[in-house]
Amino acid sequence: MIRPATPADVPVIVKLIRDLAEYERLADRVTLDESRLRDHLFGPRPYCEVLIAEDAGRAVGFALFFHNYSTFLAKPGIYLEDLFVEPAHRGKGLGKALLVALAKLAVERGCGRVQWAVLDWNEPSIKFYKSLGAIPEDEWTVYRLHEEALPALAGASPTSPNSNR
Repeated sequence: MIRPATPADVPVIVKLIRDLAEYERLADRVTLDESRLRDHLFGPRPYCEVLIAEDAGRAVGFALFFHNYSTFLAKPGIYLEDLFVEPAHRGKGLGKALLVALAKLAVERGCGRVQWAVLDWNEPSIKFYKSLGAIPEDEWTVYRLHEEALPALAGASPTSPNSNR
């Protein structure tokens, strides 16, 4: 079963994010704060949404996404930030069900596309995505300004977590 997340799901979403980071060999980069995630999902200005995949009534997977915009299409799109199903529950169609639910939302909301990134080494996921009709956008390179670089570009002085400002 696929359903929208509720505030009560935040602890399990945090666990699933940590499990995803472990799978992607990026666990050392996770600094998420549960209360901030809760606010960003369910606060006065939600920044993202989550679909939950359940197996036997237990949350075992999730898709976290948010809207973006295509100027070329003049339509909104959906960016899939995370898609994860616990290893013990893979092969049951839950990953596909999450993407089907996301595709339905995109169609209902008039979106022109759903897009995401996948790590180059993640062959099982690449094969899975291609089996669904997804195509890689090989001519694009993803760039990112990390949290540490943003203040410099914005002309603000960075504040450290230990400062009294």
